[in-house]
Amino acid sequence: MLPGDFEFKRLKPSKKQMILLSIVGFFGLLVFTGIVIVLTFVLTAWMNGQPIIFANEGPEQPIVFPHKKHVEELGMDCTFCHRGVDKEAAAHVPTTGLCMTCHSAVGDGLDGITKMRSLYEDDRSIHWIRVHRVPDHVHFVHEAHIRYFSEKEGVEASAVCSKCHGDVANMEEVHGTEDGRVKQVEPLKMGHCVDCHKQHNAPTDCATCHY
Repeated sequence: MLPGDFEFKRLKPSKKQMILLSIVGFFGLLVFTGIVIVLTFVLTAWMNGQPIIFANEGPEQPIVFPHKKHVEELGMDCTFCHRGVDKEAAAHVPTTGLCMTCHSAVGDGLDGITKMRSLYEDDRSIHWIRVHRVPDHVHFVHEAHIRYFSEKEGVEASAVCSKCHGDVANMEEVHGTEDGRVKQVEPLKMGHCVDCHKQHNAPTDCATCHY
């Protein structure tokens, strides 16, 4: 055996190879980070109803509707626009005809009112973007919930809405949304509903909501 038979030369990567490795490593890190962000967004949105990253500011609606102005300043009740909520399964979305009850004479010069009036004259609806939704296999009846809490707590129907929908009139101040946008503040998942039913001794069997 000759001296140096088992000596290995350290291969030093060339400058070109170092640059290539750096580029590959950088893009690999970007891909990994992107996957982590997407998975975090999807999983937290699925588990909690809203993601913990990319703040949920609520969707930008076709027309800015300032709930604070109508509810807090003018004292309008939720049921004035969302009619039927205390009598039917779902709350109604106001038509442009209902809006014109007031805004045929009020709101001149405001962009939203001008757009709404134009839709009314063309016999078209405002295509609001839905904020709150439960899965199609779940039946949520507003009337039953409104009636229960109204009778139990001795309050009007509109005072019950915030239990699931949050303080809609003050979304901008409370949750930092823009232009008074409405956002989902409760997960509206099965666990959320079951917990509430247990707290109020309501039925928790499957057929209560899944039928």
